[in-house]
Amino acid sequence: MSTPRIVSADDPAAVDDAARALLSGELVAFPTETVYGLAALRDNPGAVDRLYRTKQRPREKPLAVFAADVASIQAAGAGLNRIERRLAQHFWPGPLTLVLSCGVEMVGFRVPDHPVPLAVLKRLGRLLYVTSANRSGQPPCRSAAEVAVQLGGALALIIDGGNCADSPPSTVVSVRGGQPVIIRSGAITPSAINEVAFGDRDPGRGVGTHNK
Repeated sequence: MSTPRIVSADDPAAVDDAARALLSGELVAFPTETVYGLAALRDNPGAVDRLYRTKQRPREKPLAVFAADVASIQAAGAGLNRIERRLAQHFWPGPLTLVLSCGVEMVGFRVPDHPVPLAVLKRLGRLLYVTSANRSGQPPCRSAAEVAVQLGGALALIIDGGNCADSPPSTVVSVRGGQPVIIRSGAITPSAINEVAFGDRDPGRGVGTHNK
């Protein structure tokens, strides 16, 4: 397997190089505020298929969509109700994945709180499918070197932003019937979700948990 090209996040050409690779249908890995992410252009079916095959991820498992801001998410057809808007305004950019109604499907959206993916997204002006940069069932990668070992030549480019902190993954939340439901526990606690969603809430309401 060939060795992937690794560029420093401090390289002025890194963002442009990543954008060109993604626009060409290639895969790119970069750091996020949680772990290293593996990215493909959302509207390129061939790239999305390559992402699934590279990660060895079952096709029935959906991918999160990274966006530069809420406006980009709304432009993609996603609607936000009052509670979803509160959560987005408070926790984005940050490790929150909100599952939103987008046309006929439900899609998990996230605005990352890291300068590298944000710069790539703004340079592209388009959405990315992003998942953790590791093979399914393997530990998440927290350095560019770990990504290179796990995924190797399947990638066009790895942006090296140093080691990611040993932090939890993003919290995945869906709002159902006016109540936030945590699909996956992560960096944002249920109490924080509850406080933002309801403020001085009715004691009978609160955050639910969905056990897969």
